[in-house]
Amino acid sequence: MRRAFALVFLAFLLTLPLWLQDPYLLHILITTGIFTIAAMSLNLLLGYTGQLSLGHVAFFGIGAYVSALTTLGFDVDIGPWTFVHEPWPVMAGFVLAVLISGLCGYLIGKLSFRVRGAYFVIVTISFAEVVRLVALNWVDLTQGPLALNNIPAFALSVPGLGEHTLWGKVPNYYLVLAVAVAAYILIKRLVGSRIGRAMVALKENESLAVSVGIDVTRYLVLAAIISAALAGAAGSLYAHYVKIIDPEIFLFIYTVTMVIMVVAGGKGTLAGPVVGGLIFGTLPVLLRSYLGPEFQWIFYGLFMIFIVFVLPQGIVPAVEQRLFPSTREPPPEALATVEPAKGEPQ
Repeated sequence: MRRAFALVFLAFLLTLPLWLQDPYLLHILITTGIFTIAAMSLNLLLGYTGQLSLGHVAFFGIGAYVSALTTLGFDVDIGPWTFVHEPWPVMAGFVLAVLISGLCGYLIGKLSFRVRGAYFVIVTISFAEVVRLVALNWVDLTQGPLALNNIPAFALSVPGLGEHTLWGKVPNYYLVLAVAVAAYILIKRLVGSRIGRAMVALKENESLAVSVGIDVTRYLVLAAIISAALAGAAGSLYAHYVKIIDPEIFLFIYTVTMVIMVVAGGKGTLAGPVVGGLIFGTLPVLLRSYLGPEFQWIFYGLFMIFIVFVLPQGIVPAVEQRLFPSTREPPPEALATVEPAKGEPQ
């Protein structure tokens, strides 16, 4: 039944540009899809390992800047050395954005997963602020508050057909949808594997997970790498779609938006960030037609409070419980019974 729902929903998304003729609404769906990918990446940390990162927007912004600079080229002086980079194809920028964001996730994970709770949150917020200040003040590289503009549109190379540049909204919509589906499948495969079961076990009962031989730091760092890489991919898509970025891409409100999408949709569920992203990405646009600016935010806040009090586990878990009442969460002890990795104590 769940697979049928997923296929129907995917078919709806695939056919949506065929009957949705409003370019503005299509633009909203594209940006919503990009932030939904970022929310899915955050859900891997928050939902499946229980680690709240309030600096996740840093990886999103790093991916955007890396991809933009790779395709625009730059000439920067660092001490006595001058580094000149000629523009590369957009696909190379996308790949580098994923790799460098994942590398940053590895470094931050190795440093910050030695602490827990509020200390981890402080580390992630501080990292995001440091990256924002670098983007703001390293004017020779990032143009600072003047922004990087004229970022080339995303281009795909098809063997035998040459390179195709995605200028219109419809091609960009399908590009974002393809990346979102790929990210969803990747996270689903990961969560269903031994690695994913180990991550969930750490969230449910870390002491019990350690007692059966699960390496805490190893799995948390792996989650941070994949999460950061997916956020970097979303940032790359954003940069090549809007074609202009500045340090405001690191604003804290974007992290809050991702957290709202994850928590409201249902953290620790595959569909939660997707549902939360669609609702909270399109809700402000829908309210704009009926309410003034002040009442829009009032309604937005009241709606979030309603979800927290009435659906504390999120929208998706509540719907699943209504449609599939026999479905029950496995106990933490069952989640912790994962096979230790090779080389870990038995």
